[in-house]
Amino acid sequence: MTKPTDPVALTADLIRCPSVTPDEGGAIVLLESVLGAAGFNCTRVDRGGIANLFARWGQGNNGRTFGFNGHTDVVPVGDVDAWSVDPFGAEIRDGILYGRGATDMKSGVAAFAAAAIDFIRDTPPDGSIVLAITGDEEGVATDGTVALLDWMAKNGEVIDHCLVGEPTNPDVMGEMMKIGRRGSMTARFVVNGKQGHSAYPHRANNPLVAMVRLMDRLAGHVLDTGTDHFDASTLAITTIDTGNPANNVIPASSKSVVNIRFNDAHNSDDLIAWLRAEADKIEGETGVRVDMKTSVSGESFITEPGELSDLIGKAVAVETGRTPVLSTSGGTSDARFVKNHCPVVEFGLVGKTMHQVDECVPVEQILQLKAIYTRILKGYFGS
Repeated sequence: MTKPTDPVALTADLIRCPSVTPDEGGAIVLLESVLGAAGFNCTRVDRGGIANLFARWGQGNNGRTFGFNGHTDVVPVGDVDAWSVDPFGAEIRDGILYGRGATDMKSGVAAFAAAAIDFIRDTPPDGSIVLAITGDEEGVATDGTVALLDWMAKNGEVIDHCLVGEPTNPDVMGEMMKIGRRGSMTARFVVNGKQGHSAYPHRANNPLVAMVRLMDRLAGHVLDTGTDHFDASTLAITTIDTGNPANNVIPASSKSVVNIRFNDAHNSDDLIAWLRAEADKIEGETGVRVDMKTSVSGESFITEPGELSDLIGKAVAVETGRTPVLSTSGGTSDARFVKNHCPVVEFGLVGKTMHQVDECVPVEQILQLKAIYTRILKGYFGS
């Protein structure tokens, strides 16, 4: 009997690859080798200096195709001296595996890769399995999963349902899956007034007065009170910068940044129009000029509860004894791109230590996650 694929050993091997965004670090190369040896047809879909891997097992698009999506890139380690272990050493202490990416999300990638490899060997499905793995999730994310989806569209590759293996559980395995995400956008304002002496304010046009008024109106506005699947949208002022060291000078300009996390009651175009309208009002009231630039990380989306979430929920319940809550909490993930291709749900590890010093994961959780993913594949293909 063939020995099962060990997701813990694969996680450790991936952690030893220093794949800090945008460096590939050997992680994509390792997965290409492992999956290729298992019978997957592997294609590198590199773009913009980012390494990406598309791996398919099965006969083209005959039958249903289940996809996994994840990333091998990690955030920087920060102060190396603050770590009690080598961040890329993959050391196991008392049943806990340490290293950058242990939680977010090399263990998730290893778990779904191991589950897929063993599944196609032991119970070859009537259909296909795709692993779409990127090296650009923690960065700007323009040449990662987006590049994979662009390549798929060009080459006629289709996934019918997808699971993103990001950490989704706040405290214990099995308590939460993500069926959607809030949208995220940032607006940068520059208020331009007229510089002058603070003793003669009537000869200047103080941009700070206009800036404070604008920020107060934006922060005090209630965007909504929540929707069926989402909490209320939020707007946060993240900085106001003037850079004026003199107490007797009214500055010429001031800058600020706001970040909006919005639910499915809004889209980014409508929010941008609202922000511009508020800025225009301030211009009219104060005589300043307000320049505004916006960037959108992703729109809000929801995968309606149904076939996919039921399948995942049942598998999680069997393996953990818990029925996961259907959530839309948290920040953004690459699911925001996948949702344009097919229904997508996220389920992964407990995310307590992600991005932290001494990031770690209990070995038991990695094995449990592989078992969950295996059960999902069996349920999807009726094995």
